[in-house]
Amino acid sequence: MSRVISWWSAGAASAVATKLALQQYPNLIIAYCEIKEEHPDNKRFLKDCEKWYGKEITVMGNDKYKRSIYEVFNKTRYIAGVAGARCTKELKKQVRIDFQQPNDIQVFGFTAEEESRLNRFIDANNEVDIITPLIDQGLTKPDCLAMIQNADIELPEMYKLGYKNNNCVGCCKAQSPAYWKKIQIDFPDMFQKMVEAEKMLNVRICKYTKDKKEHRVFLTELPEHVKPMDDTIDAQCGVFCLMAEGVYQ
Repeated sequence: MSRVISWWSAGAASAVATKLALQQYPNLIIAYCEIKEEHPDNKRFLKDCEKWYGKEITVMGNDKYKRSIYEVFNKTRYIAGVAGARCTKELKKQVRIDFQQPNDIQVFGFTAEEESRLNRFIDANNEVDIITPLIDQGLTKPDCLAMIQNADIELPEMYKLGYKNNNCVGCCKAQSPAYWKKIQIDFPDMFQKMVEAEKMLNVRICKYTKDKKEHRVFLTELPEHVKPMDDTIDAQCGVFCLMAEGVYQ
Protein backbone atom coordinates (compact mmCIF):
# COMPACT_ATOMS: atom_id res chain seq x y z
CA MET A 1 0.00 0.00 0.00
CA SER A 2 1.25 3.48 -0.85
CA ARG A 3 2.22 5.87 1.92
CA VAL A 4 0.44 9.22 2.00
CA ILE A 5 2.63 12.11 3.17
CA SER A 6 1.51 15.65 3.93
CA TRP A 7 4.28 18.24 3.81
CA TRP A 8 3.55 20.55 6.73
CA SER A 9 5.45 23.84 6.58
CA ALA A 10 4.16 25.80 9.62
CA GLY A 11 2.03 27.88 7.25
CA ALA A 12 -1.74 28.14 7.54
CA ALA A 13 -2.30 26.56 4.12
CA SER A 14 -0.28 23.40 4.75
CA ALA A 15 -1.85 23.09 8.21
CA VAL A 16 -5.38 23.10 6.78
CA ALA A 17 -4.42 20.86 3.85
CA THR A 18 -3.11 18.35 6.37
CA LYS A 19 -6.32 18.49 8.43
CA LEU A 20 -8.44 17.84 5.35
CA ALA A 21 -6.21 15.03 4.09
CA LEU A 22 -6.45 13.28 7.46
CA GLN A 23 -10.18 12.80 6.98
CA GLN A 24 -9.52 10.64 3.93
CA TYR A 25 -6.18 9.16 4.97
CA PRO A 26 -6.14 8.45 8.73
CA ASN A 27 -2.69 6.83 8.44
CA LEU A 28 -1.31 10.03 6.93
CA ILE A 29 2.36 10.77 7.64
CA ILE A 30 2.82 14.47 8.49
CA ALA A 31 6.34 15.62 7.67
CA TYR A 32 8.00 18.94 8.48
CA CYS A 33 11.35 20.14 7.11
CA GLU A 34 12.71 22.21 10.00
CA ILE A 35 14.76 25.33 9.26
CA LYS A 36 16.66 27.08 12.04
CA GLU A 37 15.82 30.60 10.86
CA GLU A 38 12.06 30.23 11.09
CA HIS A 39 10.28 32.15 13.85
CA PRO A 40 10.52 30.35 17.22
CA ASP A 41 6.74 30.59 17.59
CA ASN A 42 6.47 27.88 14.94
CA LYS A 43 7.32 25.31 17.60
CA ARG A 44 4.22 26.38 19.54
CA PHE A 45 2.12 26.25 16.35
CA LEU A 46 3.40 22.74 15.62
CA LYS A 47 2.30 21.51 19.06
CA ASP A 48 -1.12 23.14 18.65
CA CYS A 49 -1.57 21.48 15.26
CA GLU A 50 -0.57 18.09 16.66
CA LYS A 51 -3.41 18.43 19.19
CA TRP A 52 -5.79 19.46 16.39
CA TYR A 53 -4.82 16.46 14.30
CA GLY A 54 -4.54 14.00 17.16
CA LYS A 55 -1.36 12.92 15.46
CA GLU A 56 2.37 13.62 15.75
CA ILE A 57 4.27 15.63 13.15
CA THR A 58 7.55 14.06 12.04
CA VAL A 59 10.28 16.71 12.22
CA MET A 60 13.24 16.24 9.89
CA GLY A 61 15.98 18.39 8.40
CA ASN A 62 19.23 18.52 6.48
CA ASP A 63 21.86 18.19 9.19
CA LYS A 64 24.65 18.50 6.63
CA TYR A 65 23.85 22.23 6.81
CA LYS A 66 22.74 22.21 10.48
CA ARG A 67 19.21 22.99 9.19
CA SER A 68 20.35 26.59 8.63
CA ILE A 69 20.05 28.78 5.55
CA TYR A 70 23.31 30.51 6.47
CA GLU A 71 25.17 27.22 6.55
CA VAL A 72 23.86 26.64 3.02
CA PHE A 73 25.03 30.08 1.88
CA ASN A 74 28.45 29.61 3.48
CA LYS A 75 29.09 26.11 2.11
CA THR A 76 27.61 26.47 -1.37
CA ARG A 77 28.63 30.12 -1.89
CA TYR A 78 25.18 30.78 -3.36
CA ILE A 79 22.06 32.54 -2.06
CA ALA A 80 19.46 32.80 -4.83
CA GLY A 81 19.27 33.38 -8.55
CA VAL A 82 17.70 32.14 -11.77
CA ALA A 83 17.82 28.57 -10.45
CA GLY A 84 15.94 29.62 -7.31
CA ALA A 85 16.99 29.80 -3.66
CA ARG A 86 19.72 27.34 -2.74
CA CYS A 87 18.38 27.04 0.81
CA THR A 88 15.02 25.80 -0.49
CA LYS A 89 16.76 23.18 -2.60
CA GLU A 90 18.98 21.89 0.20
CA LEU A 91 16.77 22.28 3.27
CA LYS A 92 13.37 21.38 1.82
CA LYS A 93 13.51 19.72 -1.59
CA GLN A 94 16.50 17.51 -0.83
CA VAL A 95 14.99 16.41 2.48
CA ARG A 96 11.76 15.53 0.69
CA ILE A 97 13.60 13.59 -2.02
CA ASP A 98 15.59 11.64 0.57
CA PHE A 99 12.41 10.73 2.47
CA GLN A 100 9.99 9.95 -0.34
CA GLN A 101 9.47 6.53 -1.90
CA PRO A 102 8.42 5.83 -5.52
CA ASN A 103 4.81 4.91 -4.68
CA ASP A 104 4.13 7.72 -2.22
CA ILE A 105 1.12 10.00 -2.55
CA GLN A 106 2.10 13.50 -1.41
CA VAL A 107 -0.11 16.29 -0.06
CA PHE A 108 0.82 19.94 -0.59
CA GLY A 109 -0.90 23.11 0.62
CA PHE A 110 -1.26 25.01 -2.65
CA THR A 111 -4.25 27.36 -2.34
CA ALA A 112 -6.88 28.24 -4.94
CA GLU A 113 -4.84 31.33 -5.95
CA GLU A 114 -1.77 29.21 -6.66
CA GLU A 115 -2.73 26.98 -9.58
CA SER A 116 0.05 28.42 -11.75
CA ARG A 117 2.54 27.73 -8.93
CA LEU A 118 1.21 24.18 -8.70
CA ASN A 119 1.69 23.71 -12.45
CA ARG A 120 5.31 24.86 -12.17
CA PHE A 121 5.85 22.41 -9.33
CA ILE A 122 4.41 19.54 -11.36
CA ASP A 123 6.58 20.44 -14.36
CA ALA A 124 9.69 20.33 -12.16
CA ASN A 125 8.68 17.23 -10.17
CA ASN A 126 7.02 14.82 -12.57
CA GLU A 127 7.76 11.88 -10.29
CA VAL A 128 5.49 13.19 -7.51
CA ASP A 129 1.94 11.82 -7.18
CA ILE A 130 0.41 14.98 -5.74
CA ILE A 131 -2.82 15.77 -3.90
CA THR A 132 -3.98 19.38 -3.38
CA PRO A 133 -6.97 19.46 -0.99
CA LEU A 134 -7.16 23.25 -0.90
CA ILE A 135 -7.37 23.71 -4.66
CA ASP A 136 -9.80 20.80 -4.90
CA GLN A 137 -12.13 22.56 -2.45
CA GLY A 138 -11.55 26.13 -3.70
CA LEU A 139 -9.88 27.33 -0.51
CA THR A 140 -7.86 30.55 -0.44
CA LYS A 141 -5.19 31.81 1.95
CA PRO A 142 -7.76 33.97 3.86
CA ASP A 143 -9.95 30.86 4.17
CA CYS A 144 -7.07 28.91 5.68
CA LEU A 145 -6.23 31.62 8.19
CA ALA A 146 -9.88 31.73 9.25
CA MET A 147 -10.04 27.94 9.59
CA ILE A 148 -7.02 27.98 11.90
CA GLN A 149 -8.63 30.63 14.06
CA ASN A 150 -11.98 28.81 14.01
CA ALA A 151 -10.16 25.79 15.45
CA ASP A 152 -9.11 28.01 18.41
CA ILE A 153 -5.47 27.91 17.32
CA GLU A 154 -3.43 31.09 17.57
CA LEU A 155 -1.97 32.11 14.21
CA PRO A 156 1.83 31.95 13.84
CA GLU A 157 3.57 35.15 14.89
CA MET A 158 4.74 36.11 11.39
CA TYR A 159 1.14 36.45 10.19
CA LYS A 160 0.26 38.59 13.19
CA LEU A 161 3.22 40.87 12.45
CA GLY A 162 1.92 41.55 8.93
CA TYR A 163 3.78 39.04 6.76
CA LYS A 164 1.71 37.12 4.22
CA ASN A 165 3.88 34.00 4.46
CA ASN A 166 5.34 32.20 7.45
CA ASN A 167 8.78 31.75 5.89
CA CYS A 168 12.20 32.24 7.45
CA VAL A 169 12.73 35.46 9.33
CA GLY A 170 14.38 37.24 6.43
CA CYS A 171 13.61 35.15 3.34
CA CYS A 172 16.24 35.42 0.60
CA LYS A 173 13.56 34.87 -2.06
CA ALA A 174 11.99 38.21 -1.11
CA GLN A 175 13.32 40.88 -3.45
CA SER A 176 11.15 43.78 -2.30
CA PRO A 177 12.92 46.65 -0.50
CA ALA A 178 9.67 47.20 1.43
CA TYR A 179 9.87 43.65 2.79
CA TRP A 180 13.46 44.10 3.93
CA LYS A 181 12.70 47.46 5.54
CA LYS A 182 10.07 45.69 7.65
CA ILE A 183 12.53 42.91 8.54
CA GLN A 184 15.06 45.57 9.53
CA ILE A 185 12.52 47.03 11.97
CA ASP A 186 11.04 43.80 13.32
CA PHE A 187 14.16 41.61 13.34
CA PRO A 188 17.30 43.77 13.18
CA ASP A 189 19.62 40.89 14.10
CA MET A 190 18.32 38.71 11.25
CA PHE A 191 18.50 41.65 8.87
CA GLN A 192 22.15 42.10 9.76
CA LYS A 193 22.86 38.40 9.15
CA MET A 194 21.57 38.72 5.59
CA VAL A 195 23.59 41.92 5.14
CA GLU A 196 26.70 39.95 6.07
CA ALA A 197 25.77 37.12 3.68
CA GLU A 198 25.37 39.61 0.83
CA LYS A 199 28.74 41.14 1.64
CA MET A 200 30.45 37.76 1.84
CA LEU A 201 29.22 36.71 -1.62
CA ASN A 202 29.01 40.19 -3.17
CA VAL A 203 25.38 39.75 -4.22
CA ARG A 204 22.35 42.05 -4.15
CA ILE A 205 19.06 40.47 -3.10
CA CYS A 206 16.75 43.45 -3.58
CA LYS A 207 15.51 44.93 -6.81
CA TYR A 208 13.14 47.74 -7.65
CA THR A 209 12.04 49.68 -10.73
CA LYS A 210 12.92 53.34 -11.23
CA ASP A 211 12.47 55.31 -14.46
CA LYS A 212 11.34 52.06 -16.13
CA LYS A 213 14.66 50.44 -15.30
CA GLU A 214 15.33 47.62 -12.88
CA HIS A 215 17.89 48.34 -10.18
CA ARG A 216 19.63 45.90 -7.85
CA VAL A 217 20.70 47.19 -4.45
CA PHE A 218 22.45 45.87 -1.36
CA LEU A 219 20.39 45.73 1.82
CA THR A 220 22.55 48.57 3.11
CA GLU A 221 21.33 50.71 0.18
CA LEU A 222 17.55 50.38 0.47
CA PRO A 223 15.82 53.37 -1.20
CA GLU A 224 14.78 56.01 1.32
CA HIS A 225 11.40 56.63 -0.32
CA VAL A 226 10.29 53.00 0.13
CA LYS A 227 8.12 52.39 3.19
CA PRO A 228 8.04 49.14 5.18
CA MET A 229 5.40 46.80 3.79
CA ASP A 230 2.27 45.59 5.54
CA ASP A 231 1.01 42.40 3.91
CA THR A 232 -1.55 41.56 6.58
CA ILE A 233 -4.17 39.16 5.25
CA ASP A 234 -7.69 39.36 6.63
CA ALA A 235 -8.88 35.94 7.73
CA GLN A 236 -12.21 35.43 5.98
CA CYS A 237 -14.23 32.22 5.98
CA GLY A 238 -16.23 32.10 2.75
CA VAL A 239 -18.71 29.51 1.56
CA PHE A 240 -16.01 27.02 0.52
CA CYS A 241 -14.38 27.45 3.90
CA LEU A 242 -17.62 26.62 5.71
CA MET A 243 -18.17 23.58 3.50
CA ALA A 244 -14.62 22.33 4.11
CA GLU A 245 -14.95 22.74 7.88
CA GLY A 246 -18.00 20.52 7.70
CA VAL A 247 -15.71 17.70 6.58
CA TYR A 248 -13.95 17.46 9.94
CA GLN A 249 -16.35 19.00 12.45
